[in-house]
Amino acid sequence: MRIAIDARELGGQPTGVGRFLSEILREWADLPAARTHDFILCAPESLELPVSTRRLKARVEVGSGSGTHWEQIVLPRMLRRIDASVLLAPGYSGPLFADTPMVVAIHDVSFAAHPEWFRWREGLRRRFLTRHAAQRAARVITISEFSRREIAEHLGVLESQIDVVYPGVTLPAHAAKARTASREPAVLYVGSLFNRRHLPELIRGFSSLAARHPEVRLDIVGDNRTFPRIDVERVARDSRAADRVRILPYVDDRVLGQLYADAGAFAFLSEYEGFGLTPLEALAADVPIVMLDTAVAREVCGPAAIYVERPEPALIEAALEQALFDEPVRARVLEHAGGVLARYSWRTCASRVLDILLASVAR
Repeated sequence: MRIAIDARELGGQPTGVGRFLSEILREWADLPAARTHDFILCAPESLELPVSTRRLKARVEVGSGSGTHWEQIVLPRMLRRIDASVLLAPGYSGPLFADTPMVVAIHDVSFAAHPEWFRWREGLRRRFLTRHAAQRAARVITISEFSRREIAEHLGVLESQIDVVYPGVTLPAHAAKARTASREPAVLYVGSLFNRRHLPELIRGFSSLAARHPEVRLDIVGDNRTFPRIDVERVARDSRAADRVRILPYVDDRVLGQLYADAGAFAFLSEYEGFGLTPLEALAADVPIVMLDTAVAREVCGPAAIYVERPEPALIEAALEQALFDEPVRARVLEHAGGVLARYSWRTCASRVLDILLASVAR
């Protein structure tokens, strides 16, 4: 069987969707059931296959173009040319007019649930393409029960057409040494910077903490995608702890692993997520996490977190102090981490995605 994959997110500096896809490909290379199929990675430009996929019958197919034009015009032509049996579209949308059965992965629907967080043109494009892709797809994959309910409500897809497939958790490179290394009083945030993740409130709460604990620091890693635009760097410069806040738009896996290894606490104060992978990475590195108290945070992290009721600086300050300095609370969070992390396996995720693809062809 020829399994085509929209592989655009593997290029450049892969983030959420790209990491999701690369981990699935890596696991498929070790799955005997996957080695009997042909995998064609479709992209608008040349890609280098990851070393981990060399045991797969995989190749890259290039069709020039970009953006929506490539997805809606070029990709369907590629699918016909390679005689694809099924298409995996891992990034929210796929071709609306193609004969090939499609499985689309939709990780969240923030653009539909909260259109005010997006520029009108981008929000309109996302809502139109994702809604119609979901309704056209043979199956929809998502990453939490929360997102399944949101997709059904906002995109008009029956919950019975949506499969929840939890992703796995990969311990970042170099972070394993954290299990024996001494911790620093550092707070870490990793993820794109969105308004819904309350970075200004995090900085203000941290600043109050730093006034009483001058040894602490805050590292923020992620590209600024806020809308309306928030100058997060200026918020940091204007804070009382400007010299202890560092903002890094992007770091490679080696540096990221070191940041996890050095961190004493991890903060992720998002009011809307489909899943939230970086807090679990922190737990895997034995770092206590501070989360905003939401339905999806409770679903994903369960008891292995310190929850903040509202994104208010004073509440954030108190939670960060617990995560860094309250040993009984830290121990309680990390005691539950193993049971929570055991729920998430890239091998299980990859196996389920493959089964869904094959079943979509059979139907």
